[in-house]
Amino acid sequence: MTHLDQLKPSMRGTIHALDVGKDLARRMAGLGLRPGSTIEVIRVGPFNGPMQVRVGHTDLMLRRSEAAHISVCLAV
Repeated sequence: MTHLDQLKPSMRGTIHALDVGKDLARRMAGLGLRPGSTIEVIRVGPFNGPMQVRVGHTDLMLRRSEAAHISVCLAV
């Protein structure tokens, strides 16, 4: 298991847990970021920039600081 901010483009995994506050967890759940969801990294911004991820058919941009609080089990 690793954190989402450690994944490289084209890597996939399943969200295991969100280690964030209640408000941010609710916002992320509304965007589809829930435990059990499959997530794929599409691209990573340079110089520690944001990450573009895909959950289902939805593409999202996440700050690295937010991605660091999402635990992911890598897909085999």
